[in-house]
Amino acid sequence: MCGEPLRGCVTSGPEPLRDIIARHGLQASKALGQNFILDRQLLARIAAIPGDMDGETVLEVGPGPGGLTRALLERGAKVVAVERDRRFAPALAELAAEFPGKLRLVEGDALRVDEQELVGGHGRVVANLPYNVGTALLLRWLTTQWPPWWRSLTLMFQKEVAERIVARAGSDAYGRLSIIAQWRSQPRIAMQLSRSAFVPPPKVASAVVQIEPGQTPDGVKPAMIERLTEAAFGQRRKMLRSSLKSVPGALEALDKLGIDPQRRAETLEVADFVALAHLLS
Repeated sequence: MCGEPLRGCVTSGPEPLRDIIARHGLQASKALGQNFILDRQLLARIAAIPGDMDGETVLEVGPGPGGLTRALLERGAKVVAVERDRRFAPALAELAAEFPGKLRLVEGDALRVDEQELVGGHGRVVANLPYNVGTALLLRWLTTQWPPWWRSLTLMFQKEVAERIVARAGSDAYGRLSIIAQWRSQPRIAMQLSRSAFVPPPKVASAVVQIEPGQTPDGVKPAMIERLTEAAFGQRRKMLRSSLKSVPGALEALDKLGIDPQRRAETLEVADFVALAHLLS
């Protein structure tokens, strides 16, 4: 019997993730963009990025075998895990039994679920996002209702995507994703991870981006921000007078704001695109 540490009783920790994967015969699916992190200390560091999680409701997308899920549960969070790959259900069910009432598994496509309903109207998102849906999910969470239903987003991306999210005007990485993310929120790269942190190792390095919601200027429609940035950066080497001519009223708006139409999209600040969208909205 354990419970008397003075007598030298040794308690075993959680079963290693590698053993859980082997016991359930699990393998990462390349088609679903799956890569697993097995290092529990690293997973604990990722789960700690948002801060105090005790009693928080957290949406996790693509939990896989449950490594990050366990780290969140150990920090006191209530986790709603959305997983479309049914192979992981038995492993996640074992984890749910270990943390009664703290883990809910939702089998389905994260692009089709009602996240706000799942988290009870308000919560955080922490996820090692599958690479093939990460950007689409981020755009969805940034361009729907505002203020948003999420308190913060802690998301794993390919390093290249993470750098695009936080890029500043004038840099090669600056583009549509930079503007849409920074228009409504304050993103930062919270952690970088090498390829060797994953099983199987992906072809590129990864990074965790922490995103906190901010204020949104009145009178700016998300659809207009998206349309402007799509036109401007769809032909980023062209001058604005050429790239924005497909957007009705855009050239007149440039003139009203005193923006030289011979400039290129990457030279405009986020505030410039917001001002353009405001006039056109």
